[in-house]
Amino acid sequence: MTNSLAAKQIRVKGIVQGVGFRPYVYQLASRFSLCGLVANTAAGVYIHVEGAPSAIAAFIASISPEAPPLAQITEVNAVDAPTEGFATFEIISSREDTAKSALISPDVSICDDCLREMLSPQDRRFRYPFINCTNCGPRYTIIDDIPYDRPQTSMKHFRMCALCQAEYDNPDNRRFHAQPNACPFCGPHVQLLDGDGQPIHTEDPISDVVARLQQGRVVAIKGLGGFHLAVDAENEPAVARLRRRKHREEKPLALMAYDIDHVRRFARLDDEEIAVLSSPQRPILLLAKQAEHPLAPSIAPHNCDFGVMLPYAPLHYLILQNNFTALVMTSANLSEEPIAIANDEAVERLRGIADDFLVHNRDIYLRCDDSIVRKTARVTRFIRRARGYVPIPVFLNHTPPSVLACGAELKNTVCLTKEDRAFLSQHIGDLENLATYDAFRDTIAHLQRILDIRPQAMACDLHPDYLSTRYALAQSDLPILQIQHHHAHIVSAMAENHLDGKVIGLAFDGTGYGPDGTIWGGEVLLAEKRRFERAAFFKPLPMPGGAAAIKAPWRMAVSYLYQAFGEGFRHLDIPFMASIDLKQADILVAMATQGLNAPLTSSMGRLFDGIAALVGLRNTVAFEGQAAMELEMIAAPEATGHYDVRWQTSDGLQIPTDPIIQGVVADLAQGRSASWISRRFHATLVRLFTDLCVHLHHQTALARVVLSGGAFQNAILLQELSRSLEKENLAVYTHRLVPPNDGGIALGQAVAAGAMLAKRS
Repeated sequence: MTNSLAAKQIRVKGIVQGVGFRPYVYQLASRFSLCGLVANTAAGVYIHVEGAPSAIAAFIASISPEAPPLAQITEVNAVDAPTEGFATFEIISSREDTAKSALISPDVSICDDCLREMLSPQDRRFRYPFINCTNCGPRYTIIDDIPYDRPQTSMKHFRMCALCQAEYDNPDNRRFHAQPNACPFCGPHVQLLDGDGQPIHTEDPISDVVARLQQGRVVAIKGLGGFHLAVDAENEPAVARLRRRKHREEKPLALMAYDIDHVRRFARLDDEEIAVLSSPQRPILLLAKQAEHPLAPSIAPHNCDFGVMLPYAPLHYLILQNNFTALVMTSANLSEEPIAIANDEAVERLRGIADDFLVHNRDIYLRCDDSIVRKTARVTRFIRRARGYVPIPVFLNHTPPSVLACGAELKNTVCLTKEDRAFLSQHIGDLENLATYDAFRDTIAHLQRILDIRPQAMACDLHPDYLSTRYALAQSDLPILQIQHHHAHIVSAMAENHLDGKVIGLAFDGTGYGPDGTIWGGEVLLAEKRRFERAAFFKPLPMPGGAAAIKAPWRMAVSYLYQAFGEGFRHLDIPFMASIDLKQADILVAMATQGLNAPLTSSMGRLFDGIAALVGLRNTVAFEGQAAMELEMIAAPEATGHYDVRWQTSDGLQIPTDPIIQGVVADLAQGRSASWISRRFHATLVRLFTDLCVHLHHQTALARVVLSGGAFQNAILLQELSRSLEKENLAVYTHRLVPPNDGGIALGQAVAAGAMLAKRS
């Protein structure tokens, strides 16, 4: 009998903790009549099985194909082991006998089973806003360390009642070993506070919040990764009041609707977009507005799209089931500050913004904003990567030395590499104030702890004034590698596409510090992971007022006009000239010619700004990228032709913008519409950079083109340039796993630095 038995030790890596994996293994072992044990370890899951060799083989073959929906298995290793005489199969306490390398599940939305229970009057968790099971609920934002067990989460403060414990201990129950398991009798609860943080005595806080939202009040609601500020999306005075209080002038506000039928009342969507909205990740998805809709005009002014998400926390469903077409659900912060996560912090920071607070007593250990995606060129792509996706790593095609990359200034994220995995953090924000800088440092510390990563080096941007750069340079115990901004953009896309060797890289954005001290942003690089050369770029021109020109695109328009027409620009008979103060324009010209607070820039973002101002769209902006975004949105599909522009051989290949500006002015003088000019401008860029890449291909034999940088959030530019390059038999690589904007910079920094370190060793 003993001779017919075999044993295997199996180690499973991936996202296998907090997703019902051990109970699944228990049930799988029972199906194949195997004995042994399963345990979480710091590296993943450990399994010991004993039984008939054929049954063990079938068990191992079934592990990956039948795994729970939230599990993501990256590796299954099985080795022969001696039999130990197990009589049953059991789940045992976690082991900490190896280095920490387990992957942690992101926070995901409530599952259909839990939603049915929560909405069923017969269920003991009826209307309980913290219902969850092994297939849903919070993970990343409540974990303090691994292995992922209840004492390592913010649920450690809640002792399960007898009924919950029985579910937790029952292998046939969906909540078998579900770490956040709770019910109304033993788990977290919600509480309603007034605008000063004082408790409001009510039997039903959620119904009370619904009534207050219906009255037009602004309510701060605590969710999974932080607070939202909510108002009724049909109430224009309430939306306008929220904007004033939050100091958010025109940037679009996110919406949350109960289900797809509600979304259809105000937005257009196809089957693929329905699938994205309904996915467990529940991102904010940009959707085209309906021509007629009932929502407040100030939700997304001067914008063709709404940012829409479906509910993901049980609490959201309980609020939204009360006849709201949609709620505005925007991050609870002042503009440019991080989202609030703690109850006291929210009351202190949001006093004067929120009229009421719906809080709860389950702590959030790490703030995590909503993710934002857009369907572009047939692919769903990130604008902001956070809740639902972090901390799933980007898998690399090599194993570089471990690096901590500190990211850029805007849309900051950080990245830690370990073995063949790059862990890009959730969106942190713009590092322009102390509160965001504190969140930046907290995120680094938290990720290093839960991932057990001790980096061998740090990477940062070249810009000396970025807070992320200063943070890195202040560390004295690690080597520091400074990675040029646009090189990092290209390497980021190379990393997620598993590209080695040299590529033609187009890095288009608003701002990046060049090694020559100028502001880059319209760059064509010949790049590999550890080095690059600048092959072509827009001819630099002055940026009058420096950073002030970013907020006032008319300044860039004056600079482009002066470069294209000289002193004669003042006499141009176009509407733009009538819209500006000529005395102020003269001051800008003087700054530019004398080099006073007028740094040189080759930025694609500034070119978009200048064109937007010239055609009458925007002389000033309320948020970064607004002018470029609106220029894209107005492009007329029926417009034809392009402006004539060619590169010049001077310090590499320089691209003068004068022909583009002169062409735009000629169209304006002939009465062409802004929509017509926008379309021709986009066509010009597509034609120009296709020709340039073909030229470089003939010179270098490189046939792979990588597109990265915030300008590639522009759907017209990305889609049409990709198509044009592919017609020339060039292979095009773009972003799918991380944002093309500065939210993906840290990945490129980490991989570039790792390649440099590997070369040295």
